[in-house]
Amino acid sequence: MSSKFTFTAVALAALAGAMPLASPAVAQSHWVPGHWDWSGGRDSDAAQYDLRGPGLKTLYPELRDTRRGRAFVLRNFDARHDGWIGFAEARDANRAFEDAVGRDRGRFDWAVVDRGPAPAAHHWDRTAMRGYGFRDTAEGARLTLSEDVLFRTDSADLRPGAAAKLAALSDYLKDNPGVRISIDGYTDSRGSDAHNQNLSERRAASVRSAFDQMGVTAARFRVRGHGEASPVAPNTTPENMRQNRRVEITLLGQRTSNFG
Repeated sequence: MSSKFTFTAVALAALAGAMPLASPAVAQSHWVPGHWDWSGGRDSDAAQYDLRGPGLKTLYPELRDTRRGRAFVLRNFDARHDGWIGFAEARDANRAFEDAVGRDRGRFDWAVVDRGPAPAAHHWDRTAMRGYGFRDTAEGARLTLSEDVLFRTDSADLRPGAAAKLAALSDYLKDNPGVRISIDGYTDSRGSDAHNQNLSERRAASVRSAFDQMGVTAARFRVRGHGEASPVAPNTTPENMRQNRRVEITLLGQRTSNFG
């Protein structure tokens, strides 16, 4: 064997050892779910996930162009529940998705979501949840909070410490991101219809805002005001009127046995 051939063979072998061998693309398996709802868009999910609005074109393709991605956007960032995605909603959805799956998002495999994250310890307090006094209704487990607990008379501003009373419920909701919530405000019959309707809407919105500040996704809530409609007692005595001034929080589709 010539010295020239020997040198060339040795050089090529050294070069091959220094260069990494090409490998097939591997699906991205990094996933930190956070407190977002990732459950929509599976084959068994018959819901429609149609997006529109100026923010649509700025969504990451993994969100805009896949059914699972569109479901993620609508379930977590469609605060108005109408499928309209503005620039702010698109920005927040992109940021949450990248935080969850990492910068190499183009190789993210949605099958990772179906397998689920490693089991995590529950942080919600079962005793505190039972202590709220939820009751079963046709819509779900319902909690009634009186005006005295949350607000001053004729105000939609939460009393000092009122939000802290919702902390245990907030922990439950963050540990159970698939649970949807309805917040409904009611007043007594004093004042005009327009005033009572506006007050009930602002009170329901204040409660939703408190949950938002505690990290519960805004799009999970249905927020409504009913004014003086649906009283629980005739508005004939101060005590009855006090009962009618309330906010109801319903965990849609849930039963009180979930907390037992």
